[in-house]
Amino acid sequence: MMDGMPDTVAIALITSLATLTAAGLTGLVTALTVRRQVAGQLAAVREDRAEQRALRREQVRRDAYVGFLAACDRAYRRLDRGWLGAGAAGDDGPYPALRALDEAYNLVLLEGPARVAEAAGAVVRSVNAEYAGQRRLGGGEPGDEPLAVRERAGHLAAIGQRSSHRDSFVDVARAVLDPSGITRRD
Repeated sequence: MMDGMPDTVAIALITSLATLTAAGLTGLVTALTVRRQVAGQLAAVREDRAEQRALRREQVRRDAYVGFLAACDRAYRRLDRGWLGAGAAGDDGPYPALRALDEAYNLVLLEGPARVAEAAGAVVRSVNAEYAGQRRLGGGEPGDEPLAVRERAGHLAAIGQRSSHRDSFVDVARAVLDPSGITRRD
């Protein structure tokens, strides 16, 4: 027995201290466990947000690339009219389509990456070169053979350039949108 302290008080004090120590340790362990859980949840949320950002970026890029290909198609159709002599009086010619192609190209430049922008630039340069070639060769007079007939070799070369540059763009864009190559069509 302790001096001046009854046994029951000492036992009560020891029991109280043991209970408080156990409660403190339990609280500490709980706090550490909760901290780990919160850190894990925070990491999962960050990972999820990063994945969502990547998916949004991929969709924006896909939309830009699809818009660019659609603008290419419109420009090609306008150039075909020049080759076939199908322009109408008061027709603006290919200017609106070329302008739309430039605007779509600007979106590809913004969305990138650089290798896709370079491939898109090659398409735009090819379209502009084809149009310059048409202008240089001239449209002829009403009743003349279409430019595609008079300049068959130039027309076929232009069609080949279109396909080559467009296909190169599509290949590079696919590689960016699906780096694993899982959905690549050959």
